[in-house]
Amino acid sequence: MQDAGIVEIASNPEAYIRYLELQGDNPYYSPGNIALAMFQKSDVTQFGTREKWKSLGRSVKDSEAGKGFQIFSRGTFGKGYVLAPAYDISQTYGREVKKATLENNSPEMEKALTTVLNYSVAPVVIDEGMDCPAYYDAEKMELAVNPGYPDNEAFAALAAEVAHSRMHAKGVNAYYTRAECELDAQSVSCILCRRFGVERDMPDLSHLGELYGGWAMPEVRQALDCVQKMSKNMVNSIEKNIAPPVHTRGGPVKRPER
Repeated sequence: MQDAGIVEIASNPEAYIRYLELQGDNPYYSPGNIALAMFQKSDVTQFGTREKWKSLGRSVKDSEAGKGFQIFSRGTFGKGYVLAPAYDISQTYGREVKKATLENNSPEMEKALTTVLNYSVAPVVIDEGMDCPAYYDAEKMELAVNPGYPDNEAFAALAAEVAHSRMHAKGVNAYYTRAECELDAQSVSCILCRRFGVERDMPDLSHLGELYGGWAMPEVRQALDCVQKMSKNMVNSIEKNIAPPVHTRGGPVKRPER
């Protein structure tokens, strides 16, 4: 089922859009688990195992017990993976799950933009004459930024262009081409924007079938895994940097642990 889901995502534009939305709502889950969730429960949004919901202060409703779907979860003592039931947030109750939203001209957005820029492996230059917020030049191996755009447009563009810089890897990736990596880079941007409530258009998926045509399923999975890993790391860093400090009585200021 997981393999079939991965193939469907890579060949059906509607399934790919659904994948990006779910990956944005669940950035710490693998594409394989996203595929399992979306093809077992069509209306799934944010999901997790009983243990995950418990860590967030929520519990599975008695009426929903036994109505979950299967995903892979860490085994006992963190060894290996086992199938475990997962539940959509609508099947649970308890503490409200707060989600960070980035607003233009806010301190949180400023921190988020700085965090994304810090993920670039290429030097950053200012170019106020560009007709876009950001652009990675593979020949110069520079990330050009135009500061004249609104924060939300800058965030979406920077996430994609920083992804390009990392995929090129300072020229080490001899197979890098912008056309070949464009969907992956825009997918990273979509996932980050979805996670933090920043509106942006979905990427062009008119050539999705051609892009993955002839690829074996493990190759497709590897490509999606790379997108998820990059976006997960950026999401994690942004969340840590914009989280308010927690004051503990008689002790140092700490940030909440995930």
